[in-house]
Amino acid sequence: MANKATGKGYENENFYSDIKFMFLGIGNIHVMRNSLLKLLEVCELKDPTMSEYVEGLQSCAWLKHIKAILDTSLFIASAVGEEGNSVLVHCSDGWDRTAQTCSVASLLLDPSYRTLQGFMVLIEKEWLSLGHKFTDRCGHLARDLKETSPVFSQFIDCTWQVLQQFPAAFQFNERFLLTIHDHVFSCQYGTFIGNCEKDRIDLRLPDRTYSLWGYMLHNMSDYVNPLYKRNGRYDTMLKPNTGPPNIRFWRGMYNRFDSGVHPRESVLDVLCVAKDQSSSLEDHLQLLNKRLGAMKALLGQNSVTSCDSLTDSAVLSDVESDARCRNAASVPASNNKLLQSTEAVVRGNAANSESPSDCESGIDVKSLRISQCSLEEKRSAELRAGELEMEANSVAVEWKTLRNVHNCSCLTQFEYFSRKYHCWKCGDVFCTRCIDKHTALPGHYSQRPVPVCRNCYKEVKCNV
Repeated sequence: MANKATGKGYENENFYSDIKFMFLGIGNIHVMRNSLLKLLEVCELKDPTMSEYVEGLQSCAWLKHIKAILDTSLFIASAVGEEGNSVLVHCSDGWDRTAQTCSVASLLLDPSYRTLQGFMVLIEKEWLSLGHKFTDRCGHLARDLKETSPVFSQFIDCTWQVLQQFPAAFQFNERFLLTIHDHVFSCQYGTFIGNCEKDRIDLRLPDRTYSLWGYMLHNMSDYVNPLYKRNGRYDTMLKPNTGPPNIRFWRGMYNRFDSGVHPRESVLDVLCVAKDQSSSLEDHLQLLNKRLGAMKALLGQNSVTSCDSLTDSAVLSDVESDARCRNAASVPASNNKLLQSTEAVVRGNAANSESPSDCESGIDVKSLRISQCSLEEKRSAELRAGELEMEANSVAVEWKTLRNVHNCSCLTQFEYFSRKYHCWKCGDVFCTRCIDKHTALPGHYSQRPVPVCRNCYKEVKCNV
């Protein structure tokens, strides 16, 4: 009745024919703000019992509000996607609950919004362009605290709820949602500053600040979900189960810095590490197979050449000896002078084929050439062996486990949601600042740039 009296959030049924008019009972900004404050009080309890914790969650009704948003979004998505109906959605003003339900419904309907870039487009379309009051709702400035409300935080929470039920339907992971939520309040980027598009234009934010999306696209590998399946049964509409047992408390959001409530390592991070390590080893194995094939071909060619030369020399010696025997048998004793003169001519021809200096010094030119060729082959073989050793040592076969790694070599502490990076050359674990180099490793067949630590980067560049 209050909205009807003020002309907000109400449509007169007399103006429409053949419609279904529904109120879905999502609380206003004041209800949501009080619910979040009670939830934070529960999260800050020290050594609570299980009953105290559960009672606190029930009394704050935060999960109940999340369920109401999901129910409404699923109703909109079913009406549009399954029944083919048009749906008009608006709340009191049109920039809070309307943005929540329409964006979650779009997420359920369209698989393109479940990708990294698609989710950014969804936020731009449903939140930024349509005028969600980020400055007022997030309390960026010292204004009326009654205008603050966790409306966008609930949207991120609803997205996480759907992600938990359909982990293979989303290209992004939990870290992606947390990074967006953090920078909504950090004001480090100009993306979420201002109450509407006009405020951002008047403040010249595109010229004076950076966009959050550029930063996230530059670090896209940190936010990729290894379970994501691009095609398949997830290309259709998603229908999450909104029963109370399926609405979960997001400890990654509200107890992020309580190390005791998190597992020792993230399952998705372990899967990403296994995927990267497998990719590195497959690339290295492809290069080793190529080198092995070249060595087999070289050894086979040398063996065939040596066998052919030995066979030819043996055949020639046999032919010469047979010819000499036949000639000796056929020449009579009275022709000894003729035989001796023939042998002298043969010796003369042999002498002419050699240089006088070589004969006088006793050097065998054929042996010298063979020794020089063998020396060159030995040097090239040593060079090839050195290259093979460098290629083999440039790729880490074993990577250090993420378990119980609490600090980087620069003494930066790792939190549960901090991304830990492996150097593909030495296999050690580093933070994002210590592994800011990318280079191609000699032991990889593809020669694509991969992340390496600074020491390994210098070593690789010195050996090139």
